[in-house]
Amino acid sequence: MKLNFVALLSGVIFGLGLALSQVIDPNKVLNFLDVTGNWDPSLAFVMMGALAVSILSFRFIFKRSTPVLETDFHVSRKSIINRPLLLGAALFGIGWGMTGYCLGPAVASLGLLSVEGFIMVISIYAGFFSHRWFAKNN
Repeated sequence: MKLNFVALLSGVIFGLGLALSQVIDPNKVLNFLDVTGNWDPSLAFVMMGALAVSILSFRFIFKRSTPVLETDFHVSRKSIINRPLLLGAALFGIGWGMTGYCLGPAVASLGLLSVEGFIMVISIYAGFFSHRWFAKNN
C-alpha cells in the first residue's frame, strides 16, 4: 500500500512538472525541435534542470545498498549499442518529431482529456504490442 501511494505521488509530481514546463504541449516541443525555423530553446533549460537534479540525486541514491521501498535497484545492465537499440531510438525520434509527444508527456496529457494524447497513448501501446508480437514470431 505504501509503495503504491509513493508511486502515485511520484507520478502526480512528475506529471505536474511536465505540465508546468509545458512539455505536454506538442507545439512547444515541435518548436524546440525546429532548430532551423521557429526555434524555442526554453525546453533546453527544462532538460538541463532535470539533468542537474538527476545527477545530484543519483550520487546519493546509489550510495545506498537498497532503495527505501524496494529490495533491489531496477537498473538496466545492458551496455552494448546494437542494431535494435539504434533502430528503436530512431523510431522514437521520428515519432517524437512528427507528433511532439513522447510517452511521459502523452500520458500526462490524458489528465487534460486531450484527444491527441489519447490517440498517442493508444498508438504507443499498439507499437509495444506489435513489437512483442513480431519479436515472438521471428
